[in-house]
Amino acid sequence: MSHGGQPESPPRRTFLRHCLGGVAGALVCGSGVAALRGGVRSSSFRWQIDPALCVQCGTCATACVMPISAVRCTHNFAMCGYCNLCFGYFEGQAPRLNAGGENQLCPTGALRRRYVEDPYFEYTVDEELCLGCGRCVKGCTAFGNGSLYLQVRHDRCLNCTDCAIARACPVAAFRRVPAAQPYLPKGAEDGRT
Repeated sequence: MSHGGQPESPPRRTFLRHCLGGVAGALVCGSGVAALRGGVRSSSFRWQIDPALCVQCGTCATACVMPISAVRCTHNFAMCGYCNLCFGYFEGQAPRLNAGGENQLCPTGALRRRYVEDPYFEYTVDEELCLGCGRCVKGCTAFGNGSLYLQVRHDRCLNCTDCAIARACPVAAFRRVPAAQPYLPKGAEDGRT
């Protein structure tokens, strides 16, 4: 208590540290200007990767504010050729065409291969293992039919108003899309589904 029974105001440094700490926390996931103005994240739009523009550079795996990126590989089964030799699954110089780790392109084994019937195999993505690095997508796009592509998974995304990956993307493949339709399916850009 100060003189006259009035409560003491906190020291200036304590006050500034308290106020600036709240602003810094808001800046982690939002636009600095929006945070300072008291803005909130927009719930009507989401960030998404346009598969027609993505070049699978690997930035999605490292630029996200999440410890493990919110970007995951997605598979358009309608486009898939169910190939025996899948360039999204196998290393370019794979010693054998089997599921051995030394033969796989994915560093975590997130792309799974299952025999269907000769000569067809089904490929699925284990999203819990996927890092969003895009190595499988790059192989499938360069040498295959492009049925693998990257998408922001909104159950993992913080929906930052200023997406760190979008800022770092070298080809501006990220865009805001309506929350009611937050995914951009591969093939939709040219009429395929």
